[in-house]
Amino acid sequence: MTTPARARRVVLAGASGFIGSRLAEVFRAEGADVALIGRRQSPGASRPSTAAAPDAQWGDQAAISRVIDGADLLINLAGKSVNCRYTAENRAEIFRSRLDTTRQLREAVAASTRPPSLWINSSTATIYRHADDRPMTEATGEIGEGFSVNVATSWEEEFFRGELPHTRRVALRMAIVLGDGSALAPLIALARAGLGGSQFDGRWPSTPARRAAGTFHQYRPRSRKGRQRFSWVHLDDVVGIIRFLEAHPELDGPINASAPNPTDNRTFMASLRQAVGARFGLPTWRWMLEIGSVAIRTETELVLKSRWVLPERLEAAGYSFLFSHHADALTDIVQSSGVPTRRWGRIAGP
Repeated sequence: MTTPARARRVVLAGASGFIGSRLAEVFRAEGADVALIGRRQSPGASRPSTAAAPDAQWGDQAAISRVIDGADLLINLAGKSVNCRYTAENRAEIFRSRLDTTRQLREAVAASTRPPSLWINSSTATIYRHADDRPMTEATGEIGEGFSVNVATSWEEEFFRGELPHTRRVALRMAIVLGDGSALAPLIALARAGLGGSQFDGRWPSTPARRAAGTFHQYRPRSRKGRQRFSWVHLDDVVGIIRFLEAHPELDGPINASAPNPTDNRTFMASLRQAVGARFGLPTWRWMLEIGSVAIRTETELVLKSRWVLPERLEAAGYSFLFSHHADALTDIVQSSGVPTRRWGRIAGP
């Protein structure tokens, strides 16, 4: 009698966001045994009906070790969103939520009798400096400075700490991920409301506290008139890149997950307006963005920093992007999400 083949086991840590949810859906559709590591629920808090309860919770090292031992693939996406005001409390939680969770996973992998052969840890293309003069690759990219960069470098340092001889580690330096439910959602809403113009950098006063914390962005030379570079990657390519990394054991260390054709803020917003059928878009200047960011509890760095990143290692290894041009990616996302579009004064469905 033939023994049934063991189902491929995938562990997703911090998978409550739109990237993790998509990965869980894809892996389960392929027949994989998917286990989740996540946060404890606050007393009285209700979990969304679409979210599965985690198989192990942060802080329960025994449970985390049990889930990871015997896994084929470990993917860590845990970390508080940086889409917030950089208060002292939020800065501490941004660091803690990345470093503590990564440390717990590393200790579990090190203690495993059958450790995963591949561990992919989320990182960010924000690790590179503000770049409007040349693109950043894994080989020639220059690490930046400031709070966001410190988070990224500390996160990768924690991830690569120590020896894990049986586990290949990849830090996936993701650009802005485009997909239904991503950071694109508020930009689509702005574009449909006629506010989808360029975001312009400019002068803005700083405070000693913000400078000391590394949270005040002031780039010299500043990117003027919406020309800050915009690096991005489609959610489908994030899935494709993970599959590609599994199939290419020669790839480890930092990997840029970014489409090969970055654009700039002005061009991206124009393409977004076209995708949703908006006939015009009012621009926003630095002073407007600073006031608005306080109101909606975020930071202007997220739209004003020039991110110019190329996927040199992926392309050299032969990865072929599903979406290489931002206009195609935006059209796909808007159409597949069912967002109504404006055409000549009327609303048109997909």
